[in-house]
Amino acid sequence: MKNVVNFFKKEIVLCISGVLAVISCFIVTPSASYAGYVDLRVLILLFCLMLVVAGIRQTGAFTVICEALLKKFHNIKTVGLVLVLLSFFMSMLLTNDVTLVTIVPFTLLMFEKISGEKKARAEIVLLVLETAAANLGSMLTPMGNPQNLYLYSKFNLSIGEFFGIIFPYSALSLIMLICSVFLFLPKMQTEKPSATTKMQGRLKPIIFLILFAVNMLTILRVLDDKILLLIVAAAVLIVDRKLFLQADYSLLLTFVFFFVFVGNLGSIPALSESLQSIFQGNEVGISVALSQIISNVPAAILLSGISDNASALIIGTNLGGLGTLIASMASLITYKFYAGTKGSSPKKYILVFTIFNVCYLAALGALFFLIS
Repeated sequence: MKNVVNFFKKEIVLCISGVLAVISCFIVTPSASYAGYVDLRVLILLFCLMLVVAGIRQTGAFTVICEALLKKFHNIKTVGLVLVLLSFFMSMLLTNDVTLVTIVPFTLLMFEKISGEKKARAEIVLLVLETAAANLGSMLTPMGNPQNLYLYSKFNLSIGEFFGIIFPYSALSLIMLICSVFLFLPKMQTEKPSATTKMQGRLKPIIFLILFAVNMLTILRVLDDKILLLIVAAAVLIVDRKLFLQADYSLLLTFVFFFVFVGNLGSIPALSESLQSIFQGNEVGISVALSQIISNVPAAILLSGISDNASALIIGTNLGGLGTLIASMASLITYKFYAGTKGSSPKKYILVFTIFNVCYLAALGALFFLIS
């Protein structure tokens, strides 16, 4: 029983999506039409991106880059700016969660070598800013986070259309993050990091960069997704088959469950029409609100079955990643890393995280009302 409870706590979104899918199966009898609910292209793109990004991260290339950059700076404001900018721009290509898995442990290691009364505050603020930067930077590209990849594919958008929708919010986000670094990080000296990480040769990084380019070509619809799956699976089998264990299968299964649930909702005309009438014109606000409760990835899948307003869903679910700690599941990565360190203050972290996120959300929400 204890294992079941622990699993539910760890995979709460997966469990909720599974329950919803099962309930909907009692309302709409399972049939061959269920196969049409699942968007295989999105699942293939996500799976291949997970494998390739895990391979790139495993080579140590980005940790080497971080260490090289930080050797040049000696105070917390400039170091903080470098780490926040790295989080912002890396997340556009590597996804927000992988970026945080790379940057956050490095940040915590850096603070182990820093002392002083301002250390605790500086550590929390920088971690919160890095997390916000990863979530805000990732919203600019289709591959930055799972809900973007899903919405970009579902609504058959071009890269230009996607950028046009989200760019103003990304630009304002970058300005706010830079200002936050200089306003809220205290003046402190840092120690020069010792470059201990080494890349795993030269061949592996090159192979995974080529595979990443193949992913990009598929996202841009130049290459067929089934060819991508064949190339990536074969390459990973040859180069490092252990990477298959690093894919987030719970996220992929969550997608499948929500596909079934949303597909069944669409099969009930009266319910579907009723939800559409409530949702129409309020897509952004409802997307933001729902993301606070179930996080923005399932919110995107669920609401895309009700509305075909791609622009509003992209804006709403990306802005919805701000706010509560579970609004974007990537935010939990930083929290878990920080909470596991000696002398951490989880309650203080959640308070600071919420204040910053609500302020950013309010500013970006105001921009939406100005634009609309």
